Amino acid sequence: MIERIYAIALNTFREASRRRVIWGIVMGVIGFNMFGIALGELSLQEQARVARDVGLAGISIFGCVTAMVLGVSLLYNEVQRRTIHTILAKPLRRSEFVVGKYVGMAATLTVLVVLFALVMTGLLALQEVALTQAVVQGVALAYVEVLVVAAVAIFFSAVSSPFLSGMFTFLVFFLGRITPEIRIFIDTTESPAIRAALRGALYLVPDLHLFSISGSTVEGAYVSVHDNFVTWGYVGTSVAYGLLYITTLLVLAALIFSRRDLT
Repeated sequence: MIERIYAIALNTFREASRRRVIWGIVMGVIGFNMFGIALGELSLQEQARVARDVGLAGISIFGCVTAMVLGVSLLYNEVQRRTIHTILAKPLRRSEFVVGKYVGMAATLTVLVVLFALVMTGLLALQEVALTQAVVQGVALAYVEVLVVAAVAIFFSAVSSPFLSGMFTFLVFFLGRITPEIRIFIDTTESPAIRAALRGALYLVPDLHLFSISGSTVEGAYVSVHDNFVTWGYVGTSVAYGLLYITTLLVLAALIFSRRDLT
């Protein structure tokens, strides 16, 4: 089974690396960080703060966009081009195909996040800004967020077209990023129906805010990558949460795809 999943993952990684949109996104990250340098120069003694914020935001935003672009069409294209029939004619389970596709996409995203982090580190060095432990923790959290969004994208790819998958994935990403605001709205709204719907949404969507907490409050304490940030224990707990969510989505995607009519 491991060999079959590896073969699918390797093929997916090769296909993804040849897509021009990937290199467009890489150039976008470089440009985004250069913009951060220019913005830092315009600020008053805040170059380090701006450089860190822009660098981490670039990893999170561009990483999640890449995950959406790759993930929403990952399974659909194989079905649309009928190549899925040739692949499944071999001794390969549909669940292994789904997992292999995700592993290949995750490998592609890993390379990109590492590249994004190196670009950020290089630009921080040019501005003589230290690479602190908090920044490393921020990159680790952003990386897990990207993998979670990729799992969401491949889940919807197993059940719908790329257009609808993209819409649903973006909606989940948006809701996952504003979970604190949703909780506040639940406490303030007077409509029982709205409260019930929002509570249901909180149970279903991943709490992506866990991976982007700089500038907010965690367990009653203000945290920031520029000052006092979270502990490695928090990072480990968030990673475990992300892995659990990814595993759940992959299991559901595999079950749905296994029962899907591919004719």
